[in-house]
Amino acid sequence: MEEKNIQLLQSIYKLFMRNGIKSMTMDDISRGLGMSKKTLYKHFKDKNCLVAECLENYLHEDEAQMEAIHQSKHNAIDELFEIIKYNSEKIQAFHPSIHYDLEKYYPEAWKLFNDYKFNYLASCVEENLKKGIAEGLYRQNLNTKIIAKMHIARIDMIFDAEIFPVSEFQFVDVLMELIRYHIRGIASEKGLNYLSEKFKNSNIF
Repeated sequence: MEEKNIQLLQSIYKLFMRNGIKSMTMDDISRGLGMSKKTLYKHFKDKNCLVAECLENYLHEDEAQMEAIHQSKHNAIDELFEIIKYNSEKIQAFHPSIHYDLEKYYPEAWKLFNDYKFNYLASCVEENLKKGIAEGLYRQNLNTKIIAKMHIARIDMIFDAEIFPVSEFQFVDVLMELIRYHIRGIASEKGLNYLSEKFKNSNIF
């Protein structure tokens, strides 16, 4: 993809993070970008196409970041917390309606998002589980494929406003409870001891 198009998609992404997706018309987007609507339509045939391309670019960037973490020399637990740190910072910047907007109004983009989560991201979780088992930090009897998909499904649940309304729950609190639930369910005695030492000066675990 040309650098100019990447920069355009990144600018559109920032607009969506501030305002949500459904609430922004093509007029709003063109004004936010400082370009005419005619020019915007030269790049994207309609808003559905724009949203799908914007998401595809975001997922490409996300995959690059995840691969960088995966290539690091961390053990499985440290790698997991690097992923958590990266994702929590990223997701906190999301407009509260992003997940709902994608699911309800943009089926092409939603399919891209779901395919990415339950294929690529689930494979990342599974690789981390296998790494932790090999290092003795995770329990030996884990079904890595099932746990990986369950974990992705649980993360998806965080965005459900009917389960966790933003008026009642802070995203970070829900995420941390999910991580505690996940890590304590998979860690071996060695892994739990490592966690205790790693976080001995905090009450995270």
